[in-house]
Amino acid sequence: MRWYGDYLRRLYRGGRPNLCARVQNRLPAGVFALGVMPRRVAALGIRGRRSGRVIWLPVVLTEFEGRRYVVSMLGDKTNWVRNLRAADGVAVLRHGRREQVRLAELEPELRAPVLWHYVRVAPGARPHIPIGLDAPTSAFERIAADYPVFRVDAAPNRRDGGER
Repeated sequence: MRWYGDYLRRLYRGGRPNLCARVQNRLPAGVFALGVMPRRVAALGIRGRRSGRVIWLPVVLTEFEGRRYVVSMLGDKTNWVRNLRAADGVAVLRHGRREQVRLAELEPELRAPVLWHYVRVAPGARPHIPIGLDAPTSAFERIAADYPVFRVDAAPNRRDGGER
């Protein structure tokens, strides 16, 4: 399966999806939004900081201590992370139903256990995170600052006519 990991790394070389990855992400984002896949996957919609359009991407939701989290498998230089920060964490999750959320970024010292769980439920992310499945949670502390983790919180009711 080493070839598959190499393939996935090539799709996101430089921390950004190439054209092939963008095309491949459209189908899962649409399927995840319908809610026909496992509960841990969804489509995440974030308003672009430059275009103003809502961009949809497939994500794996990680559960830890009764809370849901979204992890950036490519680090903090990805466009969706930049867009999310510019939008003050306001986003939409779709998995059969549309859910307005606010994604709150965790401090690096709190990320390791969530990252540990994430690599177990997100096989597509494993080639991008340099810690093996058999590593203890403490091993993830070394890389935690490089991989943003966002807690999924319910968004306050919006009356400003924004994305619903």
